[in-house]
Amino acid sequence: MLERDVGQPTSVTRQDDIGGADATTLITDLPYGPKAAEVAREAVAVALHGTEVDLLEDARLITSELATNAFASGKPPLVLCVDRMTPTTGGLEVEITVTDGGSSHPAPLSPPISGEEAESGRGLVIVGALADDWSLTTGTHGTRAWCRLICEAHSTTASA
Repeated sequence: MLERDVGQPTSVTRQDDIGGADATTLITDLPYGPKAAEVAREAVAVALHGTEVDLLEDARLITSELATNAFASGKPPLVLCVDRMTPTTGGLEVEITVTDGGSSHPAPLSPPISGEEAESGRGLVIVGALADDWSLTTGTHGTRAWCRLICEAHSTTASA
């Protein structure tokens, strides 16, 4: 656990061996305010340091959208969890979860369709387009937005 100044997120990072796969988890509190998305993007960059640029960019964008939605629609506390797993078969799996203290709004059954002129409302559409899987569960005592990104192992063949 890292020490923090008042108002700064706390991060916990652990590494373990899950079924032969290497796994790292980063958990951090997000500020309940407009800085939530920025802090979330920075935390994802730390958690996914050294990964492919496309995966990192997608993860940062998705995380920004999930954190923004949590701040805009939920109540404190906001918490980000990033699980980075390297399966024994290779590749990389990333699970991103943002939770908040609940919402009085019901969960949409599918991403909303926004008009071209709308200034908001595209967050879950972006998440759905970039993630390999995702879900949103809302309730009065907590909301959980979750997604998975999978980067397949690249096979290399030697030339004879």
